[in-house]
Amino acid sequence: MKPPGEELPTGFVGRSPRIVQLRSLIERIGPGRMPVLIQGESGTGKEVAARSLFNASPVGSFVPIDCGAVVGPLMESELFGHTRGAFTGAGEAKRGLLELANGGTAFFDEIGDLPGELQVKLLRVLQEKEFRPIGSLQRMKVDVRIIAATHRNLEKEVKAGRFREDLFHRLNVIRLTLPPLRERKEDIPLLIERFLQGNGQGNARRYVLTHEVSEALVSYDWPGNIRELKNCLDRMMAFNSGPLLHFADLPTAVVNHIRAGREPQLAMAATVGGDPAPALPPPIMPLHLVERGAIKRALDHLNWDRTEVAMRLGIGRTTLYRKIKEYQLVPENR
Repeated sequence: MKPPGEELPTGFVGRSPRIVQLRSLIERIGPGRMPVLIQGESGTGKEVAARSLFNASPVGSFVPIDCGAVVGPLMESELFGHTRGAFTGAGEAKRGLLELANGGTAFFDEIGDLPGELQVKLLRVLQEKEFRPIGSLQRMKVDVRIIAATHRNLEKEVKAGRFREDLFHRLNVIRLTLPPLRERKEDIPLLIERFLQGNGQGNARRYVLTHEVSEALVSYDWPGNIRELKNCLDRMMAFNSGPLLHFADLPTAVVNHIRAGREPQLAMAATVGGDPAPALPPPIMPLHLVERGAIKRALDHLNWDRTEVAMRLGIGRTTLYRKIKEYQLVPENR
């Protein structure tokens, strides 16, 4: 049995109770063919969950369908296909995405954006296991598992008349709710490690975060969830040759969040006469102080494994030993 923090075939990284429970649920329901509704905020990994369900028993093809990308007649043609001459511009017959998914899984991403007239036709697919391509008089039988995902509250969409109640109940046989990243912050360090390693594609063990950056990333609420965290780290790595990623490399939104959080602490300390919270690093510091701090944090982070530190910092062991002596660095417990 794999440790709870290790990435399993479900594709989710984390040790938090909700992620452990989600992995277990995906492994149980994945091999089935019942419809699944996945709900969660943007960036929480809804397509990852859908692919994980498919990978639990990979029969046929996994066909993603972006319900918000195409609208009107083009969307109907994308879904159900059309015959030659069915409409102006239809010079050749075309197979639809549902036909391509026959025998496998169709993933309707952002199902809440599906137009009303197509909701009716999708309902027939779920009920009768058949559809009719545009311009055809023949109905086509189809065996496809439907997985739908949305960031919307579909119950509210039903009450507002924007989503069919009968289709909602057909889709809502099994529901997965993905937690936002702010509700599982204990998983952020594991996600950071995964993203810094570049999924094993050449960037492994190249970058390391300073202590200030690690604290900032864990304290931030990440309204864009996992996608925003990954984009943040990708941006930091793109603009920094490494190996250390500093506070100054953080996006403005994260920096502003940290500054806003520390202002009340500074005001309280000034009011009661206590010690203020540690100040943010100044925008410009003497180079030797930057280097000393980077080496010290790397040593402490890696338990003074000098070989590992030298490799992570991209310097030779001889250089590292010289810098340790020059800056008079010692382990904290000495």
